Amino acid sequence: MIVLKLEQVPSRLSDLSSHPCFGKNALCKEQLQAVTRTLKESIELAEICVKDKFEGKLKMQSDLDSLAAKLDLNLRDCGLLIKTGVLGEATLPLPDAAALHGSIRELLARLQIGHLEAKHKALDNLVEAMREDEKKVLVVMGRSNIAALVQLLTATSHRIREKAVTVICSLAESGSCENWLVSEGVLPPLIRLVESGSFVGKEKAAISLQRLSMSAETAREIVGHGGVRPLVELCQTGDSVSQSAAACTLKNISAVPEVRQALAEEGTVKVIINLLNCGILLGSKEYAAECLQNLTASNENLRRNVIAEGGVMSLLAYLDGPLPQESAVGALRNLVGSVPEDKLISLGFLPRLCHVLKSGSPGAQQAAAAAICRISSTLELKKLVGEVGCIPHLVKMLEAKSSSAREVAAQAIASLISLSRNQREVKKDDKSVPNLVQLLDPSPQNTAKKYAVSCLGSLSSCKKCRKLMISYGAIGYLKKLTEMDIPGAKKLHEKLEKGDFRSLFSKK
Repeated sequence: MIVLKLEQVPSRLSDLSSHPCFGKNALCKEQLQAVTRTLKESIELAEICVKDKFEGKLKMQSDLDSLAAKLDLNLRDCGLLIKTGVLGEATLPLPDAAALHGSIRELLARLQIGHLEAKHKALDNLVEAMREDEKKVLVVMGRSNIAALVQLLTATSHRIREKAVTVICSLAESGSCENWLVSEGVLPPLIRLVESGSFVGKEKAAISLQRLSMSAETAREIVGHGGVRPLVELCQTGDSVSQSAAACTLKNISAVPEVRQALAEEGTVKVIINLLNCGILLGSKEYAAECLQNLTASNENLRRNVIAEGGVMSLLAYLDGPLPQESAVGALRNLVGSVPEDKLISLGFLPRLCHVLKSGSPGAQQAAAAAICRISSTLELKKLVGEVGCIPHLVKMLEAKSSSAREVAAQAIASLISLSRNQREVKKDDKSVPNLVQLLDPSPQNTAKKYAVSCLGSLSSCKKCRKLMISYGAIGYLKKLTEMDIPGAKKLHEKLEKGDFRSLFSKK
């Protein structure tokens, strides 16, 4: 076996020496020195064998195995030295930028060539180079360099693992190497680091998975490699940064419908609800709320699981903040219908919806309006929604920039306005009729027109409202909507035209 390996050495050295830049590159010289040392060791072992001076068979076998490994390393490194293209960088004086690229290529090549200690030193220098100018390192990073870094994630030295995952974390966050990282097998070692790595290793691995899990396919692979449980445990035991990264990764994974049940089976729901209650960073809580929104989106079993673990109360408490976000409201909207209505009312759901409509982000306001549409199933509930003060905020939402926000606001008003006291509340607002008339716009981009027709139809029994509708141009809009067969448009059009016709005679 050793003889066969020794016979390959001349051809590898010949390939190396035939390169035009042979002898001008430090890596070349170092490789020749390494091969020389191995050949010298081969001669010494051969002499010991010939003279029968070896100290026992086990010792000799160990020495022979070590020599075979060194020969394998020398042969592989000679081949890699040519493949990396680093020899081509050792030309005559280069411009500063090109020289810098050349030195970075050499560093990257050193990650693949030589023994572990040499790779460790190269890794130190690479970390420093990325700290100074990350973009220039990324420009020359190739797939073979990524593969070498991934291999270093499983090195026996925890210091090497930490530095390797630090570089990989930067690569993942750069957004330029995700496919290479995943295809070179980065996920299993990252998951192992999350599970049992050092403090730094866990943090950097979690941040890497956070970025990589933005891809649905990669999220599925993380689940397939058993990554959920370590992430769930990190949410419970990690520091603020690790906890936040783990929560965000679980949130990203929960966006993939087919793996949601797998998340629940690993105890994600309970831990995420606890994170919503006690997360160290506000960002961790927001990721937890988004995760719950995803988990409750389409699976009734998961909705029941969230309810059983106290998720409703936690989500409601989270809404009490100064700027309620969409995710928590969205999760509660998903749970309407799975929680008894009287329980939602007793827990203060409606006042919180009003708070969101007043102070929440645009997305949260839209989710709150959607929740009102779902919960307003009886006259009593419609009455309660009106009493907590939601209607003025919904009327204001009719002016929102987003067409979907205007649509859901109009839908909510259309649902509530069937109750006479709510109708009076809508009439009180001077902007209600003008805003609704604007939503009669027949353009395809306006998705709120059918709800606007419904609302205005309910208000048309009021003479003052009819006059306002006419003065803001409702008749022209309704004529086009009648041609488009929008429900209620024809009836309202006729009613307004009739009123307009009578007003003409009254003026005479």
